[in-house]
Amino acid sequence: MKMNRIVALLLLLVAFSCKDDDDAPAVEVKPPRLLSEVAVEDDAKIKEYLKTHFYNHEEFANPPADFDFKIKIDRIAGDNADKIPMFDQEELKSEVITVLSSAFGRTDGEEVSHTLYYLVAREGTGESPTIGDNVVLQYEGSLLDGVLFDGWSTPIKEYLSGNLTRGYGNGVKKFKSGTGPIENGDGTVSYEGYGVGLIFIPSGLGYFDKPREGSGIPKHEPLIFKIDVLAFEKDTDFDGDGIPSILEDLDGDGNLNNDNTDGDAGANHRDIDDDNDGKPTRDEIEIDDEGNITYPDTDGDGTPDYLDSDS
Repeated sequence: MKMNRIVALLLLLVAFSCKDDDDAPAVEVKPPRLLSEVAVEDDAKIKEYLKTHFYNHEEFANPPADFDFKIKIDRIAGDNADKIPMFDQEELKSEVITVLSSAFGRTDGEEVSHTLYYLVAREGTGESPTIGDNVVLQYEGSLLDGVLFDGWSTPIKEYLSGNLTRGYGNGVKKFKSGTGPIENGDGTVSYEGYGVGLIFIPSGLGYFDKPREGSGIPKHEPLIFKIDVLAFEKDTDFDGDGIPSILEDLDGDGNLNNDNTDGDAGANHRDIDDDNDGKPTRDEIEIDDEGNITYPDTDGDGTPDYLDSDS
C-alpha cells in the first residue's frame, strides 16, 4: 500500500508539471506608443510647466551690478504667487517642427508637428548660429521635475547637427552670441554680452523612446535646457569638403541629417564625397579667393557635379 501511495504521488507530480501552458497567465505586451499620441501629452506637460513656473525676469530686465546672468526658475506659489508665469512672458517664443516617426525606427509613416518652446532672457549682441555651425556654449539640462541629467559650467564646443537632439540644435540657433574669448590672465577665458535663455523640448524633438544609455532620462520625457550661447564658428564645414554644412541642407528643412545624396552611411554634411563617384566633393566645386563657391555642372543636366555620380 505504501508503494502504491508513492507511485500515485509521482503520477500527480508528473501531471502537474505537464500542465498545459495555455493555463498560465498571459503576459501583456504593450505596443510602442505612437509619436502623435506622445506629442499631444508632451505639449500639455510643457504648457502646464510654463503656466506654473516663473524665472528671474526682473533681474534680466534691470540687471543689478553684480548680476551673473544666470536663469533661476521657481514655482508660482506662496511668496511667489504674484509672479508672471513664463507662459505669459513676451520673451517666450515657439516654433513648429515636423518630425517623421521613421527618425525613431518606426514604420508607421507618421508625420507629426511638434512645438519647440524657447525663452530669450537676453538676446546677445552678436549673430545667431545656424544648425550647421560649431557653437561654444554653457548649458544645464533637466527634466520637468527639476532633476538634472547633464550640464557644462565652462565653455564647451558642440556641433549643432552632431550627436545632439534635434530640438536642442534648433533651440540654440534662436540665440545670438556674445564677445570673446577674453583672456582673464589666469589661464581662463570669459565672454560678454552672450545670449541667455531656456529651451523646452518635447520628447519627439529629444530622445523619445531611445534615451542615451546612463542618462537618467525616462522614455517619452520632455527636456529643459538653460543655455548660454557664447560664440560660434560661422560657416562651419564639418566634413571639410569645402562646402559649409548649412549649405548641405538641400531640402531646406533645417535638418542636415536627412540630406544624403548617395544613400551611404553618412549624410552630406558628414561625407567628403557626396555623390560617391570616387572624386572628393572639394575637387568638384570651385572656391575663389574671397571664399565664394560655384558648382560646375559639366554635363548640363541640372545637377552639379559634386551631387552627380555620372558627371
